[in-house]
Amino acid sequence: MRGRQDGATLMTYAALVVVTAAAWLSMLGSPMSGDMAGMEMAMAPTPGDGIAFVVAWAIMMVAMMLPSAMPMIGLYAAMQRDAASAVRIAAIASFAVMYVVLWAVTGVPIYFASVALMAIAPTTLAYTIAGVLFVAGVFQLSPFKQVCLRHCRSPLGFLLGHWREGWRGGMAMGWAHASYCLGCCWALMVVLVVAGAMGLPWVLLLACVVAAEKILPHGDWVARTTGIALALLGVAVAIQPGLATVLRASPT
Repeated sequence: MRGRQDGATLMTYAALVVVTAAAWLSMLGSPMSGDMAGMEMAMAPTPGDGIAFVVAWAIMMVAMMLPSAMPMIGLYAAMQRDAASAVRIAAIASFAVMYVVLWAVTGVPIYFASVALMAIAPTTLAYTIAGVLFVAGVFQLSPFKQVCLRHCRSPLGFLLGHWREGWRGGMAMGWAHASYCLGCCWALMVVLVVAGAMGLPWVLLLACVVAAEKILPHGDWVARTTGIALALLGVAVAIQPGLATVLRASPT
């Protein structure tokens, strides 16, 4: 029995790694130039543009967020020791899918925000970027950030406190975990969209920050250090608005 449980956990990790790798390969192989999610859309975007954006955003969120969720989902799989195989698979899949779904849904307001950014004059955009960076930095230092981060950094505590049986329980727990994760990381995602224009260097950088906050020892200090850096960068952009263009520039 123990061997079967260990095998199920390993299969869960393997599936998560494959899905994450596929998401990164999809982004790296994308023909998009200048950004990762269609920021060069027409000034009069169509419903098709919105759907394409949300799909691209969902893929990006899988690539960025699923690695840091692996310890939680892996432990959830390991704790399904009393469930039948079919029930265990359904519960694990429900947990992971609901986690991804909530992050995918955030692509809808992000899409409208990105469209609105295109209508802002360059000078106004620069100060908007400065404000976003500073606010995100302050949030990284806030008690609310630390509360959400503690839930993300303590898989066992979260699972024991939110445990529900069956695949419906997996859905509820996946949604709850994603909610804490969204509460923890929303400011970094706003920075990605507004300051980084969803460019690949920003995607890679913030994916590493998210993983470090949630997985590494003293991840709370990673969050605080990132907050100080973002706030200082916001002040720098406010003083020198030309830096905004550098931040949003795409690598050639």
